[in-house]
Amino acid sequence: MQLSLFETGGPGERFAVRVSEKARRLTARVHIGGRVEIVVPRGVGPRMVRDFVQRFTPWIDRKVAALGQNAPVGEAVPAQILFALTAERFTVNFRAGPRRRLFEQDGHLHIEALDAEGARRRLRRWLRRAAAERLTPRLLQLAKEMNHRVSKVAIRCQRTRWGSCSSRGTVSLNCSLLFLPDEVVRYLFVHELTHLTHMNHSAGFWRIVEAQEPQYKRLDAELLAGWRTVPEWVFRD
Repeated sequence: MQLSLFETGGPGERFAVRVSEKARRLTARVHIGGRVEIVVPRGVGPRMVRDFVQRFTPWIDRKVAALGQNAPVGEAVPAQILFALTAERFTVNFRAGPRRRLFEQDGHLHIEALDAEGARRRLRRWLRRAAAERLTPRLLQLAKEMNHRVSKVAIRCQRTRWGSCSSRGTVSLNCSLLFLPDEVVRYLFVHELTHLTHMNHSAGFWRIVEAQEPQYKRLDAELLAGWRTVPEWVFRD
Protein backbone atom coordinates (compact mmCIF):
# COMPACT_ATOMS: atom_id res chain seq x y z
CA MET A 1 0.00 0.00 0.00
CA GLN A 2 1.32 3.43 -0.96
CA LEU A 3 1.09 5.79 1.98
CA SER A 4 4.09 7.85 1.00
CA LEU A 5 1.61 10.40 -0.34
CA PHE A 6 0.75 11.28 3.24
CA GLU A 7 3.78 10.63 5.39
CA THR A 8 5.71 13.71 6.41
CA GLY A 9 8.65 11.92 7.93
CA GLY A 10 9.05 13.61 11.27
CA PRO A 11 7.34 13.95 14.66
CA GLY A 12 7.52 17.72 14.52
CA GLU A 13 5.37 18.01 11.40
CA ARG A 14 1.85 19.45 11.43
CA PHE A 15 0.45 16.52 9.43
CA ALA A 16 1.42 12.85 9.54
CA VAL A 17 -0.13 9.46 8.85
CA ARG A 18 0.41 6.38 11.01
CA VAL A 19 -0.69 2.90 9.99
CA SER A 20 -1.96 0.93 12.98
CA GLU A 21 -2.60 -2.82 13.12
CA LYS A 22 -5.00 -2.23 16.00
CA ALA A 23 -7.04 0.56 14.41
CA ARG A 24 -10.46 -0.42 13.12
CA ARG A 25 -11.36 2.93 11.60
CA LEU A 26 -9.77 6.16 10.45
CA THR A 27 -9.23 8.68 13.23
CA ALA A 28 -7.70 12.15 13.49
CA ARG A 29 -5.61 13.15 16.49
CA VAL A 30 -4.42 16.68 17.19
CA HIS A 31 -1.52 16.92 19.61
CA ILE A 32 -0.48 19.82 21.80
CA GLY A 33 1.26 22.32 19.58
CA GLY A 34 -1.15 21.71 16.72
CA ARG A 35 0.44 18.66 15.07
CA VAL A 36 -2.14 16.56 13.23
CA GLU A 37 -1.90 12.77 13.06
CA ILE A 38 -4.21 10.54 11.00
CA VAL A 39 -4.38 6.96 12.28
CA VAL A 40 -5.11 4.53 9.45
CA PRO A 41 -6.13 0.84 9.65
CA ARG A 42 -4.09 -1.60 7.60
CA GLY A 43 -5.46 -1.85 4.05
CA VAL A 44 -6.88 1.66 3.72
CA GLY A 45 -5.69 3.47 0.59
CA PRO A 46 -4.49 7.09 0.19
CA ARG A 47 -7.64 8.31 -1.54
CA MET A 48 -9.84 7.17 1.34
CA VAL A 49 -7.49 8.97 3.72
CA ARG A 50 -7.80 12.16 1.66
CA ASP A 51 -11.59 11.98 1.68
CA PHE A 52 -11.56 11.43 5.46
CA VAL A 53 -9.31 14.46 6.02
CA GLN A 54 -11.49 16.66 3.84
CA ARG A 55 -14.64 15.67 5.72
CA PHE A 56 -13.09 16.32 9.12
CA THR A 57 -11.11 19.46 8.26
CA PRO A 58 -13.49 21.80 10.20
CA TRP A 59 -13.08 19.69 13.34
CA ILE A 60 -9.31 19.48 12.83
CA ASP A 61 -9.10 23.26 12.37
CA ARG A 62 -10.92 23.85 15.66
CA LYS A 63 -8.67 21.43 17.53
CA VAL A 64 -5.50 22.87 16.02
CA ALA A 65 -6.61 26.37 17.00
CA ALA A 66 -7.26 25.24 20.58
CA LEU A 67 -4.16 23.10 21.11
CA GLY A 68 -1.86 25.30 19.06
CA GLN A 69 -2.04 27.85 21.87
CA ASN A 70 0.33 25.59 23.79
CA ALA A 71 2.90 25.44 20.99
CA PRO A 72 6.53 26.22 21.85
CA VAL A 73 7.25 29.93 21.69
CA GLY A 74 9.52 30.88 18.81
CA GLU A 75 10.71 34.17 17.37
CA ALA A 76 8.18 36.86 18.28
CA VAL A 77 8.71 38.88 15.09
CA PRO A 78 10.84 37.42 12.28
CA ALA A 79 14.00 39.21 11.28
CA GLN A 80 13.69 37.94 7.71
CA ILE A 81 11.03 36.40 5.49
CA LEU A 82 11.91 34.17 2.53
CA PHE A 83 9.43 33.17 -0.17
CA ALA A 84 10.63 29.88 -1.64
CA LEU A 85 8.09 30.26 -4.46
CA THR A 86 9.71 33.40 -5.87
CA ALA A 87 13.13 33.38 -4.13
CA GLU A 88 12.30 36.77 -2.62
CA ARG A 89 13.83 37.79 0.69
CA PHE A 90 12.54 40.55 2.96
CA THR A 91 14.22 42.09 5.98
CA VAL A 92 11.80 42.94 8.78
CA ASN A 93 12.35 46.08 10.85
CA PHE A 94 9.98 46.21 13.81
CA ARG A 95 9.66 49.15 16.17
CA ALA A 96 7.26 49.31 19.10
CA GLY A 97 5.27 52.51 19.03
CA PRO A 98 1.80 54.09 19.05
CA ARG A 99 1.39 54.11 15.27
CA ARG A 100 0.05 51.00 13.53
CA ARG A 101 1.53 50.65 10.09
CA LEU A 102 3.53 48.46 7.75
CA PHE A 103 5.18 49.60 4.55
CA GLU A 104 7.50 47.86 2.11
CA GLN A 105 10.55 49.53 0.61
CA ASP A 106 13.40 47.99 -1.38
CA GLY A 107 13.09 44.54 0.14
CA HIS A 108 12.51 45.85 3.66
CA LEU A 109 9.33 45.63 5.69
CA HIS A 110 9.02 48.46 8.18
CA ILE A 111 6.50 47.79 10.95
CA GLU A 112 5.35 49.95 13.80
CA ALA A 113 2.87 48.47 16.28
CA LEU A 114 2.11 48.51 19.97
CA ASP A 115 3.72 45.11 20.53
CA ALA A 116 4.94 41.93 18.82
CA GLU A 117 1.42 40.52 18.61
CA GLY A 118 0.26 43.57 16.70
CA ALA A 119 3.29 43.33 14.42
CA ARG A 120 2.46 39.69 13.60
CA ARG A 121 -1.12 40.65 12.75
CA ARG A 122 0.12 43.25 10.31
CA LEU A 123 2.57 40.75 8.84
CA ARG A 124 -0.22 38.25 8.25
CA ARG A 125 -2.31 40.88 6.47
CA TRP A 126 0.71 41.72 4.31
CA LEU A 127 1.29 38.00 3.68
CA ARG A 128 -2.24 37.54 2.35
CA ARG A 129 -1.82 40.52 0.02
CA ALA A 130 1.55 39.24 -1.14
CA ALA A 131 0.02 35.81 -1.76
CA ALA A 132 -2.83 37.28 -3.81
CA GLU A 133 -0.35 39.18 -5.97
CA ARG A 134 1.88 36.15 -6.58
CA LEU A 135 -0.45 33.17 -6.53
CA THR A 136 -3.54 34.43 -8.38
CA PRO A 137 -1.85 35.21 -11.75
CA ARG A 138 -0.08 31.83 -11.72
CA LEU A 139 -3.31 29.97 -10.99
CA LEU A 140 -5.31 31.80 -13.66
CA GLN A 141 -2.62 31.21 -16.27
CA LEU A 142 -2.59 27.49 -15.54
CA ALA A 143 -6.39 27.41 -15.58
CA LYS A 144 -6.28 28.92 -19.06
CA GLU A 145 -3.79 26.27 -20.19
CA MET A 146 -6.02 23.53 -18.77
CA ASN A 147 -9.15 25.08 -20.33
CA HIS A 148 -10.80 25.75 -16.99
CA ARG A 149 -12.70 28.81 -15.89
CA VAL A 150 -12.12 30.01 -12.33
CA SER A 151 -14.89 32.26 -11.05
CA LYS A 152 -13.03 33.49 -7.97
CA VAL A 153 -9.70 33.08 -6.19
CA ALA A 154 -9.75 33.38 -2.39
CA ILE A 155 -6.60 33.71 -0.28
CA ARG A 156 -6.82 32.24 3.21
CA CYS A 157 -4.52 31.51 6.14
CA GLN A 158 -5.34 27.99 7.33
CA ARG A 159 -3.45 25.54 9.49
CA THR A 160 -4.34 22.23 7.82
CA ARG A 161 -5.43 22.87 4.23
CA TRP A 162 -3.30 24.10 1.33
CA GLY A 163 -6.19 24.69 -1.02
CA SER A 164 -9.73 23.79 -2.02
CA CYS A 165 -12.11 24.12 -4.94
CA SER A 166 -15.87 24.58 -4.86
CA SER A 167 -18.42 23.36 -7.40
CA ARG A 168 -19.08 27.02 -8.27
CA GLY A 169 -15.52 27.49 -9.48
CA THR A 170 -14.02 29.22 -6.45
CA VAL A 171 -10.44 28.15 -5.75
CA SER A 172 -9.15 28.89 -2.24
CA LEU A 173 -5.41 29.05 -1.68
CA ASN A 174 -3.39 29.15 1.52
CA CYS A 175 -1.13 32.19 1.75
CA SER A 176 1.55 29.88 3.19
CA LEU A 177 2.06 28.43 -0.30
CA LEU A 178 4.56 31.27 -0.71
CA PHE A 179 6.94 29.26 1.47
CA LEU A 180 6.89 26.23 -0.88
CA PRO A 181 8.89 25.59 -4.08
CA ASP A 182 7.34 26.55 -7.41
CA GLU A 183 6.88 22.97 -8.66
CA VAL A 184 5.02 21.97 -5.49
CA VAL A 185 2.73 24.99 -5.75
CA ARG A 186 2.03 24.19 -9.39
CA TYR A 187 1.04 20.65 -8.42
CA LEU A 188 -1.40 22.02 -5.84
CA PHE A 189 -2.88 24.23 -8.57
CA VAL A 190 -3.25 21.24 -10.90
CA HIS A 191 -4.90 19.28 -8.10
CA GLU A 192 -7.48 21.96 -7.30
CA LEU A 193 -8.20 22.85 -10.93
CA THR A 194 -8.84 19.19 -11.72
CA HIS A 195 -11.66 19.32 -9.19
CA LEU A 196 -13.46 21.57 -11.66
CA THR A 197 -13.87 18.36 -13.70
CA HIS A 198 -14.05 15.79 -10.90
CA MET A 199 -15.28 16.91 -7.47
CA ASN A 200 -13.76 13.77 -5.94
CA HIS A 201 -10.55 11.73 -5.98
CA SER A 202 -11.71 9.10 -8.46
CA ALA A 203 -9.48 7.24 -10.89
CA GLY A 204 -10.51 9.75 -13.55
CA PHE A 205 -9.37 12.60 -11.32
CA TRP A 206 -5.91 11.12 -10.86
CA ARG A 207 -5.53 10.37 -14.59
CA ILE A 208 -5.99 14.07 -15.34
CA VAL A 209 -3.57 15.05 -12.58
CA GLU A 210 -0.94 12.62 -13.84
CA ALA A 211 -1.32 13.87 -17.42
CA GLN A 212 -0.61 17.42 -16.22
CA GLU A 213 2.03 16.47 -13.66
CA PRO A 214 3.69 13.04 -14.10
CA GLN A 215 5.64 13.49 -10.85
CA TYR A 216 2.48 14.11 -8.82
CA LYS A 217 3.18 11.40 -6.24
CA ARG A 218 6.54 12.90 -5.28
CA LEU A 219 5.13 16.41 -5.30
CA ASP A 220 2.12 15.36 -3.23
CA ALA A 221 4.45 13.98 -0.57
CA GLU A 222 6.43 17.23 -0.57
CA LEU A 223 3.23 19.23 -0.32
CA LEU A 224 1.95 17.30 2.67
CA ALA A 225 5.36 17.63 4.33
CA GLY A 226 5.46 21.33 3.55
CA TRP A 227 4.02 22.53 6.85
CA ARG A 228 7.51 22.32 8.36
CA THR A 229 8.60 25.16 6.06
CA VAL A 230 5.89 27.55 7.27
CA PRO A 231 7.35 30.00 9.82
CA GLU A 232 5.88 29.79 13.32
CA TRP A 233 4.76 33.43 13.32
CA VAL A 234 2.22 32.78 10.56
CA PHE A 235 -0.05 30.84 12.93
CA ARG A 236 1.01 32.28 16.25
CA ASP A 237 -1.68 34.36 17.97
